[in-house]
Amino acid sequence: MKVLHVESGRHLYGGALQAVLLMQGLEQRGVECHLACRTGAAIGQAAAPQITAVHETTMKGDVDVFTWWRLRQLIRRIEPDVVHLHARFGTDVWGALAARGQQVPVVHSRRVDNRERRWIVGLKYPLYDKVVAISHGIREVLIDEGVPPAQVVCVHSAVDTARYQPRGDDRAWLDAQFGLLPGDLAVALIAQFIPRKGHRVLIDALPAVLARQPQTKVLLFGQGPQVEPVRQLIAERGLGANVQIAGFRSDLERVVPSLDLVVHPAATEGLGVSLLQAASCGIPIVATRAGGIPEIVQPGLNGELVEPGDAPALAQAMLKLLGDARLRRQYGDAARQWVLAHFSVDAMVEGNLAVYREVLADRAKA
Repeated sequence: MKVLHVESGRHLYGGALQAVLLMQGLEQRGVECHLACRTGAAIGQAAAPQITAVHETTMKGDVDVFTWWRLRQLIRRIEPDVVHLHARFGTDVWGALAARGQQVPVVHSRRVDNRERRWIVGLKYPLYDKVVAISHGIREVLIDEGVPPAQVVCVHSAVDTARYQPRGDDRAWLDAQFGLLPGDLAVALIAQFIPRKGHRVLIDALPAVLARQPQTKVLLFGQGPQVEPVRQLIAERGLGANVQIAGFRSDLERVVPSLDLVVHPAATEGLGVSLLQAASCGIPIVATRAGGIPEIVQPGLNGELVEPGDAPALAQAMLKLLGDARLRRQYGDAARQWVLAHFSVDAMVEGNLAVYREVLADRAKA
């Protein structure tokens, strides 16, 4: 089997990381994987040593009709059995049209739970043979928008549990990296700096947290268009001594295991790769009851959930865990076991492979 994967993102964020894990697993199973991506994109560099071929091209977004032409030419040249579209921003439509024109089955991964206009759903989703939702929450949104249930399959995102695992000997390194003192409580939000990730909600919650746990230090990992507004808000609230913008890190597998708590106050969320990474490292989580997050975080078992936008509730949930090291260990151990049981790379790869086989079988019957 030969599969062309299309990913238009510039950075190696959660969705792109999942595509790399998938392609690596497929190649190990004898599936020939080709990747079409933006010229110079991080995913191309990450995937190149692990897959058959990387095809860099220009992708300018929704209005770039020439994306259709370039992908059409690539499909004609490599003759894939399936085209798997991993992103939006134009490639979800132009890629589907290019594949349809060559009579190649199309699979589309949906990684976000925000709703689309009904007329867009009605025009776009008939282009796909199958839609892979990375959480049951996303699947429910799609069905509610009018996508036929039989067209949507839930295949959870995965985490590399061998790479992200508990480690007990790196706290001194973390303290040195970020200027933490003995006794400080290290809390992290790992997300793009965009409004829906909830940075403002966390900042709103912090005065109540610091009133009872003044040794709390918050590390904001990631990059994005809201970095400067968040930096300004931190300064306005006088929180500079307790909050630092730590930027994008490629070594999260070393950072995360030494944290005391991961917080994720997102307004919407498809699933949350950073939460899978935290859970895999045995770190407890405080997050919101949004999208697919409840499929990772089980309140009272491996973390706590609050309603999106509720800063006082977020503060209380954080304080519950920051004030109880035993409970943090208990939740962290349970989080690791939950991920091992439900979010393995093998399960994700086999789930997508089953979708490919199904669409090929359906085409053979037609």
